[in-house]
Amino acid sequence: MNGWTERRGLAQAAIGRAARRTRGQLVGAARKLWPFGHVQATRLLFAPHDLRTADPTTAGDIYSGYYAFAGRTLRTHGESPFDCLPPSEGWSEALYGFSWLRHMRAADTAIARANARALVDEFITRRHDRSEIARQPAVAARRLISFLSHSPLLLEGADHAFYERFIRHVAGLTERLTLALSGAVDGVARLQCLIAVTFAAISLDGQERRLRRAEAALSDELDVQILPDGGHLSRNPRLIIELLLDLLPLRETFVARGLEPPRSVLMAIERMMPHLRLFRHGDGSLALFNGMGITPPDLMATLAAYDDARARPIEHAAYSGYDRLGAGRSTVVVDAGAPPRGANSVEAHAGCLSFEFSSGSQRIIVNCGASRFGPPELRLAARSTAAHSTVILAERSSASFGLVLGEHRIVAGPSDVRVARQDSETGHEWVASHDGYRRNLGALHTRRLLLSRDGATLTGEDEIALPTETEALPAVARFHLHPGIRPSLIREGEGALLALPSGEVWEFEASGLVVTIEESIFLAAADGKRRTEQLAISFDAAETPQVTWRLTRVGTAPRATRPHERGGPEAQLPL
Repeated sequence: MNGWTERRGLAQAAIGRAARRTRGQLVGAARKLWPFGHVQATRLLFAPHDLRTADPTTAGDIYSGYYAFAGRTLRTHGESPFDCLPPSEGWSEALYGFSWLRHMRAADTAIARANARALVDEFITRRHDRSEIARQPAVAARRLISFLSHSPLLLEGADHAFYERFIRHVAGLTERLTLALSGAVDGVARLQCLIAVTFAAISLDGQERRLRRAEAALSDELDVQILPDGGHLSRNPRLIIELLLDLLPLRETFVARGLEPPRSVLMAIERMMPHLRLFRHGDGSLALFNGMGITPPDLMATLAAYDDARARPIEHAAYSGYDRLGAGRSTVVVDAGAPPRGANSVEAHAGCLSFEFSSGSQRIIVNCGASRFGPPELRLAARSTAAHSTVILAERSSASFGLVLGEHRIVAGPSDVRVARQDSETGHEWVASHDGYRRNLGALHTRRLLLSRDGATLTGEDEIALPTETEALPAVARFHLHPGIRPSLIREGEGALLALPSGEVWEFEASGLVVTIEESIFLAAADGKRRTEQLAISFDAAETPQVTWRLTRVGTAPRATRPHERGGPEAQLPL
């Protein structure tokens, strides 16, 4: 049965990929019959800057036959990496995206240049661009940007024959991406393709007409995909990082060529920078919502250098559906929006009304995060409501996932999410509700948060409104803990102490209900996924429709009694 399900899934994925290509192929055929030819590029005029950080030691690994991409490593044993069996799809996407050329350029050695040129020449001459993954629009767009950005590495010292092959390939790739954009390329992949084509139109000669068309199309797409508050339609913070790393060099390339950057590019950057700061905890990491995983500190530092507005982060992103509360040393970030739909939901999570909480540089309450390159079952589990710090009813997620065009998209979920916030004498108040459980269970979830003025107390209230005829409805309020937190139960399970590596101690209580400690997983650790723990409050939503809980900073443990230094969470801490 499992084999049949897997084969059916593969067949549906193949049908989906074919459907997405059909329109583009038809348009491409029509374009080939057009009697007026296209201006063929003959020279490369400019090489865009690549903001992604590079490690020159990686160039040595590649030369030795070790290719480490997307969390997996392949040793080629002298064979071509393009001919080896890839360890994962994510690994293949990274290989064919050629972003790793930046490491070869950083090495700045004759061996690195020759090795990079040999690999690119093999890719071009042996037509590895015909492989299924290499043809994917997002992968092809990344490859085009990589070839343009690292052309000085590839062309320095190259003979004229390679130069011509390279320029023809780049021009042809630009044309294929332009044709793909006439087809069913949607979601962030469409935006990435438009950015790549615009880069090529600026960098190659004879592309004035293409540049005008690309500018107009890119401007329209940015206006659609980048929301007024700076968020992306997917609600994925990671995509904001990736888009900024392309849009900032694009802005610089326009200026370097003596051209005025499109206003839409400038406005998108201006909106996205403060939006990214909304998710930032005290340790510099971003909150784990809707596809966000490991925060790359090097890339965040790079973006910070381009951030002209040093003001406080925005606190209410109404269009994207996020809120931020801050007081004293404490920060709360909340998912307060309906999940996206369609192609923008391929990485979206069922985490409506989930939150993250940090004190100073230590995250305390988190979500599990995203697993982009893990097994499919782990990726899907990480998107469920149970993987978030919120309430789950009847062991169901607040949003439903379905296989659409070969991708797991959100097909149903909260559509009416209402949010209100205000500042009072007691602190920062926030309240929101969602109807994600209304269709199946007739339930409405409302969450209230109050962060005290000094940041020492976070009070929460979860209310489940049910039809009067409901007899019982199992519910669990989950609070996933960062791996650095050491929890221990107190008062016979009516509360818990949370010991932080910094020495701070927080007390968690839930108005007389039993608190349990359960296993969890954290998918945003620098060294990969890590085991962690979570606090859970189980209750019957029909019998107890309202649950109140509180996090209170109770002091600092003496250094000799900090549990993480004594080897176990069971150590008793003074209140």
